[in-house]
Amino acid sequence: MAQFDELTALSEDEVVTHSYVRDVPLTGGRVLALITLDNGRDHTRPSTLGPVTLLELADVLDAQKERASRGEIAGVAITGKPFILAAGADLSKVSDIPNKAVAKQMAQLGHFTLGKLSELGVPSFTFINGLALGGGVEIGLNSDYRTIDRNVPAIALPEVFLGIIPGWGGAWLLPNLIGIENALKVIIENPLKNNRTLKGQEAFDLGMADAIFDSVSFLEESIIWADGVISGRIKVKRPNEPGKIERAVKWDVAIGIATKMLESRIGRVAKSPYKALELLKAAKNTDRKTGFAAEDEALAELISGDQFKASIYSFNLVQKRAKRPAGAPDKKIAKPVTKVGVIGAGLMASQFALLFVRRLKVPVVITDLDQARVDKGVEYIYGEIDALQGKKRISPDEANRLKALVTGTTNKADFADADWVIEAVFEELGVKQDVFADVEQYLSDTAVLATNTSSLSVEQIGAKLKHPERLVGFHFFNPVAVMPLIEVVKTPATDDETLSTAMVTAAKLHKNAVITTDTPGFVVNRILAKVLGEAMHAVDTGTPFEVVEESTKPFGLPMTPFELLELVGLKVGAHVLDTHHAAFPERFFESENLHKLADLGHIFERDSKGKIKGIDKKAREIVAGGTLPMTAEQLRTRIEDGLADEIHRMLEDGVVSAPEDIDLCLILGAGYPFQMGGATPYLDRVGASERVFGATFHNPPIRGV
Repeated sequence: MAQFDELTALSEDEVVTHSYVRDVPLTGGRVLALITLDNGRDHTRPSTLGPVTLLELADVLDAQKERASRGEIAGVAITGKPFILAAGADLSKVSDIPNKAVAKQMAQLGHFTLGKLSELGVPSFTFINGLALGGGVEIGLNSDYRTIDRNVPAIALPEVFLGIIPGWGGAWLLPNLIGIENALKVIIENPLKNNRTLKGQEAFDLGMADAIFDSVSFLEESIIWADGVISGRIKVKRPNEPGKIERAVKWDVAIGIATKMLESRIGRVAKSPYKALELLKAAKNTDRKTGFAAEDEALAELISGDQFKASIYSFNLVQKRAKRPAGAPDKKIAKPVTKVGVIGAGLMASQFALLFVRRLKVPVVITDLDQARVDKGVEYIYGEIDALQGKKRISPDEANRLKALVTGTTNKADFADADWVIEAVFEELGVKQDVFADVEQYLSDTAVLATNTSSLSVEQIGAKLKHPERLVGFHFFNPVAVMPLIEVVKTPATDDETLSTAMVTAAKLHKNAVITTDTPGFVVNRILAKVLGEAMHAVDTGTPFEVVEESTKPFGLPMTPFELLELVGLKVGAHVLDTHHAAFPERFFESENLHKLADLGHIFERDSKGKIKGIDKKAREIVAGGTLPMTAEQLRTRIEDGLADEIHRMLEDGVVSAPEDIDLCLILGAGYPFQMGGATPYLDRVGASERVFGATFHNPPIRGV
């Protein structure tokens, strides 16, 4: 259609998801028109909804409306190819959208097409047979009725996570279908919990579908159920649909609670969650036409803005670059890992052992100085396996198999047949050197040695090794099971076979790995040290804690510098600052006051539930005396320029291959928000890059239109 010409012009190479129609006979001589969405690819390339796809679907729905008017069909249903309904809008070309007007066309086209599902003149159904995300879910919401396969692995409206809102009906239709509290969970809470998705049963329990069936006969039973609805034999009841009391009382209260929760958790920088809240609040007493028009405006504003462009940049980093790590050697030269040795039996070492045994399913042996520590480590691992079984994450049989693979020893000769040995001992150079030099004598010549150091030189750790070429840094982030990043550190001696083994092993652990050179702090800790060091230096020189916290709010970080310091541990934070000051004394600050705060044990005063009440009086006394306070704006500019300078230096020194690797590390390892794009797009947008080195990290900069 002419009104969407500018949008379709961007989609010349779209992988089109076609709408195939076949007629299914029902009882009483009636006919159901069944539309199957299929892009012609296998399940590894989910169907998406681009402009050409939507226009084709619109034509098909118009044709079914004509057939319905002639009495040829009694209903229309949509389903997907095996395992997939639809993975939402095709976002591959959004960076090419030239202006807000074309962005609005993207919203309007979704409403134009999917809105036809409620205007067919006969009942419409969506049979949710597999993965359904974003626009895929909204196909169902625009239909009159929905069934769902019990084994659907993921159903979600992830738009807020990407810096936009469910703009093809979701923000208005969902709360009016399942109630405001459930809608808040799906549209705002889940996306902000690392993009949590729902399984089929969970979506059904929330009221997102009217009937649920098992996979083996899902389509057949869905058709029989639809026949029952069309014939009147089945009356659909929706217990979660909001009633008068919910609209009068509960709705606004739930919005108010959600707003306060967002403000406390993420601040006010991210735009999409608050825009979604506005739409959800308005959905209480607006009609469909008004609700959809509001979605059009909101989606156009967000798509054309900075945060969505940064989100798509982040999305591409995580979905594409992370899967093809820069500088990784050929996977074919990786050594097989059939047994793992873990040096240490403390909490970190035990977390490593649990992760390796769960993901690799190979024997794992842990060791420590005495049998009591070893026994405690094995007991912890067994307890965690039992907890996984209790949560039904693993079966009793698998729990028994995993436990059987975990053993403990004080005899390092038991490491003789280990292919991979990782240490998790005290963060002291001499200790790590001696541990590796000692264990090497028991190992085969092909075994890989890995260190989890966060601040020491990997090359120096291997100084006493006979074969330093088999040593690699393998830096996890805490908590080990949750954080998706591993910094794989290559020393000048590390050979390609070792590096390849590390990268392949990281992937088998379900982690994303970024290769970094052996430099202080690697990537994440070096950048955090810059931010935390500037924050503590500002306090040391007289800037109040609250002003420092205010200065970093525009960064959109998940917590303030002082909250982060308390989270990682004040002693650890002080050690990180000391390490970086020793390495780069002209650019990184040490802080004697931070050591004193570490002795105090905290910065904040908290209530009995751990909620922050304010800065502790003793903490204020410790840092008192500075005479050169800064304003929040002055400090923010200082931190921005310091980050731009440090990242530019890291790239010139070849610490990583590109700015994208810096941002990938920050997103996956430090919780930097998708909507900021990590650090470098933000530094370009605020002018720090130009101020510091006269150019930008990205050309053109990643910003809205």
